[in-house]
Amino acid sequence: MHKLFEEVENEVKPLFFELYKISSLNHEKVLNGFRELNISENCFYGSTGYGYGDLSREKLDSLYAKVFKGEEAIVRTQFVSGTHAIVKSIQGIVRPGDEIISATGTPYDTLRNALGIFSSDSGLLKDWNVKYKEIPLTSDGQPDLENLKKAFSIKTKLILIQRSRGYQNRPSLNIQKIESIIKTVKEFNPNIVCLVDNCYGEFVESKEPTEVGADLVVGSLIKNPGGSLAPAGGYVVGKKELVEKAASALTAPGLSSSIGASLTDPRLLFQGFFMAPHVVTEALKGAVYTACLYSKLGFEVSPRYDEYRTDIVQAIKFNNQNLLMNFCRYLQEFSPIDSIAVPEASWLPGYKDKIIMAGGTFIQGSSIELSADAPVKPPYWVYLQGGISYEYTKIIINNTTKKLLNSELKGDMN
Repeated sequence: MHKLFEEVENEVKPLFFELYKISSLNHEKVLNGFRELNISENCFYGSTGYGYGDLSREKLDSLYAKVFKGEEAIVRTQFVSGTHAIVKSIQGIVRPGDEIISATGTPYDTLRNALGIFSSDSGLLKDWNVKYKEIPLTSDGQPDLENLKKAFSIKTKLILIQRSRGYQNRPSLNIQKIESIIKTVKEFNPNIVCLVDNCYGEFVESKEPTEVGADLVVGSLIKNPGGSLAPAGGYVVGKKELVEKAASALTAPGLSSSIGASLTDPRLLFQGFFMAPHVVTEALKGAVYTACLYSKLGFEVSPRYDEYRTDIVQAIKFNNQNLLMNFCRYLQEFSPIDSIAVPEASWLPGYKDKIIMAGGTFIQGSSIELSADAPVKPPYWVYLQGGISYEYTKIIINNTTKKLLNSELKGDMN
């Protein structure tokens, strides 16, 4: 196996040059943002209670807005997840009788359940009398712009665009594809709000969706922009009026973004954002290495190791429940935290299938640290994401792979 690992590393290293170029551009954007906003040590002290006059909160909001090139942003630990930030954004904008269209097929499980897309019991759609349509992707997993055009109506208020694949077997969207969706929407009606779920995609490309016309961009701090340091939270960035509506849904009308104590060490949020372009690049390098290794072992992977990447997620198809389960268990075993834990498939809030999750992470559920999760059902795709450093990812993946092959494949592959 050692010879194979060396072969894989030699093959992927030339590909890292393109990742470094994008990383350098994103590093410069972030560094310039810190300098132009005069971020100082005084921004690291935070606040309690109502959080009136919280300098750290105000500066962090401005920093995200500047780097992502939005008019305004809210960055809050009060957002418990990316899904929470998306739902609050929708609640701030959509009203009874309005229509939402998902331009990228069915949203991932937690958002689908929060909206109540396939439920007659509860959820924003039913409770608020909001209409919903979704446009299936084409056979090759791309946005179907022609059918999207046919779906518009005078009631259409908001378009959902999910950048990453979720648990779907489809490619994540690059910035160019996102721009094409937004252009299609705005040609019909420029007042329709285009909301992009940016989870897993921040700092992977040289532009963010706000730079190609997205009205709102939403994400989680325990994914890319938290840089593995943010302990919790989410962000909303985009047009001022819409960001304020999302803030009002989170706090209360009339209070919006002017309230909310920091509740944690703000330095972690600033430093995590500063580190994010580097950490994202390290995660991408680990994903490229893993894709090359598993393709050489005969597994289907998506994306391929030499494909252009638009998020940090690497999917591997195992075709076998035992292989899937053991991959996650061995990944956990070789992780730095909770290495003695044994992941089991279970029902988790917001998911429709049993899920197995491996996450030996310093922050619970942190997807920018190395983790893997999967719905336990055919065809048994596992979704690997994150990795604080390339070396860390490579060591864990190599050890996981050796044990997986020894215990499951019994020498059928070498």
